[in-house]
Amino acid sequence: MFQVTRKELFPGVWLRAIHTNKFKGFQMTVTLLAPLERENAGANALVPYVLRRGSAAHPDMESMSAALDQLYGGTVEPIVRKKGETQCISMMASFLDDTYALEGEAILEPAAKLLCELLLSPKVEQGAFDPDYVSSEKVNMANRIRSQINDKRSYAGCRLTQLMCEEEAYGVDRLGDLASVERITPSSLWERYQALLKDCAVEVYFCGSAQPERVENAFREALSGLPVNEERVVPDCDVRLTAAPEPRVVEEIMDVTQGKLAMGFRTGGITCWEEEYPALVMCNAVFGGTAMSKLFMNVREKMSLCYYASSSMEKLKGLIVVSSGIEFDKYQQAKDEILHQLDKTRKGEIEDWELEGARRIMVGAYQAALDDPFRLEDFWLGQTVAGLEAGPDEVAASFETVTREQVARAAQKLTLDTIYFLKGKEG
Repeated sequence: MFQVTRKELFPGVWLRAIHTNKFKGFQMTVTLLAPLERENAGANALVPYVLRRGSAAHPDMESMSAALDQLYGGTVEPIVRKKGETQCISMMASFLDDTYALEGEAILEPAAKLLCELLLSPKVEQGAFDPDYVSSEKVNMANRIRSQINDKRSYAGCRLTQLMCEEEAYGVDRLGDLASVERITPSSLWERYQALLKDCAVEVYFCGSAQPERVENAFREALSGLPVNEERVVPDCDVRLTAAPEPRVVEEIMDVTQGKLAMGFRTGGITCWEEEYPALVMCNAVFGGTAMSKLFMNVREKMSLCYYASSSMEKLKGLIVVSSGIEFDKYQQAKDEILHQLDKTRKGEIEDWELEGARRIMVGAYQAALDDPFRLEDFWLGQTVAGLEAGPDEVAASFETVTREQVARAAQKLTLDTIYFLKGKEG
């Protein structure tokens, strides 16, 4: 049902083509893979939003919308993600598959041309980006950064990783910070854009019914204006093997009615590149990664210590983060019980239904990616950044043989690094 091919179009510019007849549309993405750096993150994140405003041939949103309407109402949107310590700067497009065109006309080639036109041929004013576009998108970006604090659950997790990794690239937000965004000018952003085009590894993704050879030819033509650089490489990700001897505890006070307790663990060097990785995924699922986990079933349901309690992992960086919402005066109880549930996991005190339930949920989650073109694209982008080629079905299969003992050994490597507690003024 899925044929996956990968080919280098130009030095450091790769195409991953997923050939399938499963979807009525096709999706394609061009992503620049930049090192996550504090001084450049804000400008890097702003670039695709300015590019989306218009190209030389379609200099405003109205003319660009008209061009998309001619291609059966396709969409092109900027998206900025963080995978490990790589900032992924993407232009993502979705169009009707050629199979469903009313007169059988080709959509792939003009769609690829339009997508790459936005990337390579922006509207220029006096040798730089249009000042009006830069000014308005700076305001939008600043609002995005400020709005992150409105979702206190997400904010607590972000603050934890910022504190936990403040001396590491991973501590940098995917959108940068307000101060750096405010300093951006049309000229400085143009210089950053030129550097991105010249230096970044480029990942092109396609998922649809077109044959890989046709997709390759379309993107070779559409990206022919990209600067040639033999030294484009995917950024590395630094992995710290151990936590500090004593966990760092940070408390912040805001006008909130519910406390947010976030706890960050190092995985002892287990990442997606290690043999123990499937056991770590299962460990996270048993501990807090699913609705059948120890955190959910015990800390939240049985003991009612938290409004929510879950854990998530970062496969490239080697982190597991626990996120919970609590009453202010339940801080110590909740923290102790979270650690108690981890200790039970370390000792292998895992019921059969817990282990098998976690296994089925994780296998199902990866298999479900095959039914969702957006999740599929995000999965393959993560694999690209990691330099891995296993597909969702192969990753899912790796969980089938994980034992209780392997889960326990993975849990034994977890060390608590940082605790972040967001409490109210009355807390």
